[in-house]
Amino acid sequence: MGDVLIVILPVLILLAVLWALSTALKPRDTGMSDAERYQLDLARRSQAHYAAQVQAATAARARVDAATRPSQNEQQHTQQQDHARAALLGQPGSIAGQGQHAFQSAVLPGGQLNPQLALQLQSMARNGQKIQAIRLLRQATHSDLLTAKQYVDRL
Repeated sequence: MGDVLIVILPVLILLAVLWALSTALKPRDTGMSDAERYQLDLARRSQAHYAAQVQAATAARARVDAATRPSQNEQQHTQQQDHARAALLGQPGSIAGQGQHAFQSAVLPGGQLNPQLALQLQSMARNGQKIQAIRLLRQATHSDLLTAKQYVDRL
């Protein structure tokens, strides 16, 4: 029995050392901890929330632009009308050719009326020529009758 122990004991010790080495050298668990998983989930949700905000802001901007700016077709149509009116105003038999001043840019980029046109309208309204002032304002700005009349009445 002593001979068996002398042989088995070193084999058991060798097996224990091999098991310890294999356990120590085995790759660790590469899974994420709960904290890492939470941070990753939080980053994903934050990115999705930011993308949704950007999309909502872009859609809101498009709605505002569509409501405040005329479409390209309307702009082209307006430009064509302006060119046609300018051609008519340049003819000798037209109303503008008979003494009224034709204003190339009646409305300034900020949406305000050209100061020269505003002064002429004001003097016409004060001199009792409201109908002529309304007519001139409508020709220069292409506005409707009611709007032009209200503007001249406020002068």
